Amino acid sequence: MLTILLSLALTAQAGPAVVTTPPGTGPTVRPMMAPPPPPPPLPVPVVAPDTRPYVALVTDLGTITVRLENKRAPVTSANFLRYVDAKRMDGFKFYRSTKSWGPANQLVQAGNRGDARKNFPPIAHEPTKTSGLTNCRGALSMARLNPGDATTDFFLLLSDIKGFDSDAPGGDGAGFAVFGEIVSGADVAAAIFNAPISPTAGEGVMKGQMLEPQVTIKTARRVPAPADAPKGCVVKAP
Repeated sequence: MLTILLSLALTAQAGPAVVTTPPGTGPTVRPMMAPPPPPPPLPVPVVAPDTRPYVALVTDLGTITVRLENKRAPVTSANFLRYVDAKRMDGFKFYRSTKSWGPANQLVQAGNRGDARKNFPPIAHEPTKTSGLTNCRGALSMARLNPGDATTDFFLLLSDIKGFDSDAPGGDGAGFAVFGEIVSGADVAAAIFNAPISPTAGEGVMKGQMLEPQVTIKTARRVPAPADAPKGCVVKAP
């Protein structure tokens, strides 16, 4: 009995038994999986800069800014810019409003109403069926009598006048060359359209359409492209 008690005492002093696990027989620790790499960033679309010319027409009634379609109508645009860059457009007049034609054919017309020596030679006609442009509301179009005789005069349209397009049914097949459009100052163009009319000035279809007083273009200068310039309507949808 004494021997058994001594044996239990010695076991308690020695502490719990240590179980040795043979090498290679322990639990398997799996390596942690790394998270997948993030997807590559989406490419940022590159927006081509707008290199079309913009011109501010400062008039007696306010400023109208127009954008020129110099790639689609290069001849007519270059002619307009030639007057601008030579400062020959300074002093040109808005002299006509077609209020008498009704709401479907609204435009104002401007040009050299003074010294004819300011005129450059006439330019070749660029029909809309070739340029891909159209005479929509806001369009900047070249005035003419016959194709190829245009010099200084131009229209700003305050309504769609699709009958001015070269492929319009019943038209003359030439139409009026669109070469730009209003991007700001449409309210100024409307004020010119609604300006007083002379009861007697003008001949033929021009009678009842001549502004009195005429509205002067005080300066015409190139300006940078506005950040918020609208897309516009003159380029025909594909």
